Amino acid sequence: MSTGLILSGGGARAAYQVGVLAEIVRIGEQAGADTHSLFPVICGTSAGAINAAALACGADDTPAAVQSLLDVWGGFRVAQVYESDVLSAMGSGARWLSLFSLGWLIRQKKLRPRFLLNNAPLGQLLEQRLPMHRLSGLLHTGALQALGISAFNYSSGEHVTFYQSARPIAPWRRNQRKALRCEIGHRHLLASAGIPLVFPAIELPDGQAHSWFGDGSMRQIAPISPAIHLGADRILVIGAGRMLEPAAAPAGNGGYPSVAQVAGHALASIFLDAIAVDVERLHRTNQTLRAMTAEQRAASGLRPIDLLLIAPSQRLDALAWEHAREVPVSVRGLLRILGSRPGQSEGQAGALLSYLLFEASYTQALIALGQRDAQAQAAQIRAFFGWGQPRPMA
Repeated sequence: MSTGLILSGGGARAAYQVGVLAEIVRIGEQAGADTHSLFPVICGTSAGAINAAALACGADDTPAAVQSLLDVWGGFRVAQVYESDVLSAMGSGARWLSLFSLGWLIRQKKLRPRFLLNNAPLGQLLEQRLPMHRLSGLLHTGALQALGISAFNYSSGEHVTFYQSARPIAPWRRNQRKALRCEIGHRHLLASAGIPLVFPAIELPDGQAHSWFGDGSMRQIAPISPAIHLGADRILVIGAGRMLEPAAAPAGNGGYPSVAQVAGHALASIFLDAIAVDVERLHRTNQTLRAMTAEQRAASGLRPIDLLLIAPSQRLDALAWEHAREVPVSVRGLLRILGSRPGQSEGQAGALLSYLLFEASYTQALIALGQRDAQAQAAQIRAFFGWGQPRPMA
């Protein structure tokens, strides 16, 4: 049976996924299982694409790959992801304010702001830490079957899954989404993680032409689909947001929503809604297939897919707000320009912050939450992988 892993998007929230993965490795080792190649099929979107690529590059030693992710996410600083010095951050804010107030005067294209934050440091980090050249060898040896990275084509409005696979897999096309087989590189990861308006778009080959791509969570109608197309028979989905979180308490009449508040909730919709809907859809499909006879299932061309979902048990907006003071002063000033400021409730100000807070205190808290949530589902994890009970201590 081929196990697929799907890692969704969420900016800094993706640290949660690393905690879940670390606990899964620990649960497997406690059961005496072989954990060296846990995920033959790996798919990722946005920040989840970066985690997915790191696991794929270490597919022959999953525990070591997870430990490497723990080292990076556990010691993160904002400056490793985007330019956070006063000149850069406040310059971005000033350009956007100029657009809002004096946009009718800006006639030169070079003066028009294209993105809020420059994530060039992230590109440098990926070059240093992710040996993408290993993928072809791992695919050849069978340690990895396929890697899929999703991005959004700003030119065509299509959701595109770039994939690299060990065996020939025909590209698929559905309404507003398609797949392209290619050699995946660092630029595909930057494109997939390009949060709309926040980070810059990336130019990539799209068939015979080149197009500009951004965050793969946009228009991601069927986020589970790529793993199925790439051969997964059972799928582990690790979310990074509100699918299992309790609803926020009403904040009362707090006045007109700020740009930061609207942006935070818009990002939540982009990153989280599609995966929750697709999980429900797959559960319904499985129920229908189980009610069919073997002949009916064969005629349908569909197959049941075992699915395990692990997602945060706490509101990440509130968790981010607990660590808000860790944001560099320059970035705090930029967020204040957008309307995120002290005195607001975490629901009002923490949403946008939860995606941009690449600081160790917050990412470590996310990792710890991921470990606790995975441990709470230890029985389901053992059943999913077919592992036995933990071995008694010697």
